[in-house]
Amino acid sequence: MKNSVAKVIDLSKYTKELSNLFSSSKNILLICHINPDGDAIGSQLALYQFLKAKGNNVSMLSPNFLQEFLLWMEGIDDITIFIKDRKKSRKMIEEADLIVMLDFNQSNRLGEAEDFVKASHAKRVIIDHHLDPGTFAELTISDPSKCSTCELIHELLCIINGAQFLNRPYSEALYVGIITDTGNFEHGAYSSRTFRIVADLLETGIDKVKILNLIYNNFSAGRLRLEGFALNKRMVVLPEYKTAYIYLSKDDLKEYNYVKGDTEGFVNLPLSIKGIYFTALFIEKDNFIKLSFRSIGSFPTNEFASQYFSGGGHLNASGGEYSDTLSNTIEYFLKALKEYIWRFEDKP
Repeated sequence: MKNSVAKVIDLSKYTKELSNLFSSSKNILLICHINPDGDAIGSQLALYQFLKAKGNNVSMLSPNFLQEFLLWMEGIDDITIFIKDRKKSRKMIEEADLIVMLDFNQSNRLGEAEDFVKASHAKRVIIDHHLDPGTFAELTISDPSKCSTCELIHELLCIINGAQFLNRPYSEALYVGIITDTGNFEHGAYSSRTFRIVADLLETGIDKVKILNLIYNNFSAGRLRLEGFALNKRMVVLPEYKTAYIYLSKDDLKEYNYVKGDTEGFVNLPLSIKGIYFTALFIEKDNFIKLSFRSIGSFPTNEFASQYFSGGGHLNASGGEYSDTLSNTIEYFLKALKEYIWRFEDKP
C-alpha cells in the first residue's frame, strides 16, 4: 500500500470567488474547529487581521475554550466561545451572511455550533489542508500539499491582495500556525515555499524566540511532572512493531493539575527512541478516548486513524476517537496494529 503525494492545487481558480464573497458580505464570521490548536487559531486570527484591514465587518467564534499557550496572541480576546456564551454565538451565526470555516473539513468538528451553522442561510466556505473534505459548504478550498491552513491562507491572500499582506499580528498568527502544525518543522508537509513564507514573516520584525518560548516553554511545573510521569510510568514500547504509545487516565491528569494543552506534544516524545517510527497517545475523556498518532517516514497514520478510530489527518500526524474504556481502547489498538501493520509494504 503506497501513499500518493498530495497534488498541488492551483489556488487562483478559487481566489476570484473568495474575493467577491469577502467584498459583497456585510457580516463575515470566522469559525475554527473544536479544541482549536495553533493552526486553527493562527489562521483565524490572520484572516481576521486581513479582513479588518480591508474594512470588512468580521467576527470570530470558537466552539470551545482555547489552550492556555495561545492566549497571548493579539486579537484572541475578540474570539467568542460558543459554550461560554451560547446566546451571543447563535446570534452571530444567524446574522452572518458569510461563514468561513478554518482548519477542518467535517461538520462535526463544529461541536455544539454544528446544527446552527448547517441551518444558516449564509454562504459557507471551508479553507483547510486536510484530506477528504466534507460537502457542507458552497465553496471548499482544500490543499493537503500545504503544511498548515496558515500557509494556505497566506497563499490565498497574497493572490487576492496582489502582493503580500504583512503586519506584526498577522505575521505572528501565521508563524504560530506553521510552527505548531509542523512541530517546529519536525513533521508535516512543509516545503521550500514554507521556509520562504517564514522568512518573509520574520522580516516583519516578529520575535521568533519570544514566540517559541510562549508556545513551547510556557507550561506549569505540574505539566513537566506529568510529562515525566507519562514517560516513566505510562509509556509502552513495542520494538517488534517499531511502535510506542503513552496512555493517561483522568485520574492521572487530575493528580498533576492538568489544564487544557498540557499534553500537547506528548505523542511526539517516543519518536526520539531509536528504532521507533509510529507512536500513539491515549487520553481518557468523560465518554470516550482521544487518540493522537505520529509517524516517521511513509507509515500512513491518517489511514490507520480513519480505518480504526473514525479519525484522519495527515500522513505523519493524525488523530481519532474511540468510545470505550481506556484499557479496552488500548486492547483494540493493539489488535488493529497487528492487523494493519503487516499489510503495509513499507512497514516501520
